[in-house]
Amino acid sequence: MKKLSLLSFVFFMVITNLVYAQERSQANENWIQLFNGKNLKDWDIKITGEDLGVNYKNTYRIDSGLLRISYDQYTNFNSKYGHMYYKKPFSYYKIRFEYRFQGNQIPGGAVWNVRNSGIMIHSQSARSVTKNQEFPASLEIQLLGGLGKGDRTTANLCTPGTIVEMNDKINPEHCINSTSKTYDGDQWVSIEAVVLGDSLITHYIDNQIVFSYQKPHLGEDANGSGPLIKEGYVAVQAESHPIDFRKIELLNLEGCKNSKCAKYKSYYIKGIDCKRCKKAS
Repeated sequence: MKKLSLLSFVFFMVITNLVYAQERSQANENWIQLFNGKNLKDWDIKITGEDLGVNYKNTYRIDSGLLRISYDQYTNFNSKYGHMYYKKPFSYYKIRFEYRFQGNQIPGGAVWNVRNSGIMIHSQSARSVTKNQEFPASLEIQLLGGLGKGDRTTANLCTPGTIVEMNDKINPEHCINSTSKTYDGDQWVSIEAVVLGDSLITHYIDNQIVFSYQKPHLGEDANGSGPLIKEGYVAVQAESHPIDFRKIELLNLEGCKNSKCAKYKSYYIKGIDCKRCKKAS
């Protein structure tokens, strides 16, 4: 059974890579621009200790077409962890974004938050987050910048309020490193992720897989007894170090087994059930 399970996983990965490569070749992909470069329309802000919608000290802002998380109006971080949530949830999709760290961390931020931020996927909604809650239950694509010495990977995974499986076993670690290289300085880094509901989630840098995991569960029970997470919101994290984003976009990806959907074959994922069959929109 163990060998069969491993073979199934390898097959799953091969199929995912084929779909990924096929989709990249499609000139007519209809990507949704989650960030429009002009304003924060379609996003809900929730910062620890503040009411929903309060953009404390203008933490999230648009500047020169960039989405910037800034702390120039702060004197101390004071655990003001923030998350900005896109207006609607998604289940099967691809997401890609570009980020860079800027400047210095605000005083009061934790040592582990230097050049540290994240994009949360499969997150609980902004409205369901309590006033003093620091992190939403979600899967965090952790974004790290190099510190000028040593290795520090990015596109890692952190699991606030969740737990995942890797190689058919629950992985109890809160943060798990990818296989990426280290990105020092203030350079732009591009990341993509393929999210297949409650099945397989894969992180890519430069078209190469750097991390993958399966069956995300709600809760942190080491037995993985919580319900599987099939969908959720995308959120941009504010964690005490200034960071810029110049693109956040999403391809709504629904795969199905129904042969009637052959005309949508560029969005067909073999062996994966879904709620409906439709072209990405």
